Amino acid sequence: MVQLGVNIDHVATIRQARRTYEPDPVWAAVEAQLGGADGITVHLREDRRHIQDQDVSRLSDLVHIKLNLEMAATPEMVEIACNTAPQMAMLVPEGRAEITTEGGLDVLSDRSRLAEVIKRLAGAGITTSVFIDAQEDQIKAAADIGARVCEVHTGPYAAAFHDRGRGAESSAVRAELEKVARAGALIHSLGMSFNAGHALNYANVGAVAALKGLSELHIGHSIVSRAMFLGIREAVSEMKQVILRSQLD
Repeated sequence: MVQLGVNIDHVATIRQARRTYEPDPVWAAVEAQLGGADGITVHLREDRRHIQDQDVSRLSDLVHIKLNLEMAATPEMVEIACNTAPQMAMLVPEGRAEITTEGGLDVLSDRSRLAEVIKRLAGAGITTSVFIDAQEDQIKAAADIGARVCEVHTGPYAAAFHDRGRGAESSAVRAELEKVARAGALIHSLGMSFNAGHALNYANVGAVAALKGLSELHIGHSIVSRAMFLGIREAVSEMKQVILRSQLD
């Protein structure tokens, strides 16, 4: 069964719009767990635009399911990860001007530094994932530096789905899906776990969830958006059902 990690960043986005104390991301994490989430993902950005340091600390103490900390590979973030000890740290590229993560990490051109970051995180007992595009050279570089997990960027697939067919029968959609599938097969062959995420929603997630060897999906914006109308527990439950149906088809 493919596991679901729920990203709750945008609960904090709403809170930070007023610089107040609600809605509380920890409360959201509990509701997500009650809805069937297998893990919670948060991205502690350098500019602290949504998740704050105290959120990570409280989640680490209070959440009973896996905590995945998305982070830039900076000394500050590595120190925070080592001190809070999430079950997984996912290294991502980060730009101050971007609205959301815009592409995969360039592992190939930054091998030495990233290898040192992964070594330090591993020394603290933290599994390290890298968020990368579905490219063979990046996957091989990730294996070379000691990453245990590769999360494949599904943004191009989601864009093709929305813009060029809105169904798995579209040739453009199939082409992007096949890139993700090939990346997953290579990741497995190199001894790493295969995760996927970015821009996935209730309409497009099924085909990705059905890919062979997939371990986890990390989904946030779509679930939080639906939760505005249904509540987080029900929104997570519905996503879990979509993923489950894809496994049974």
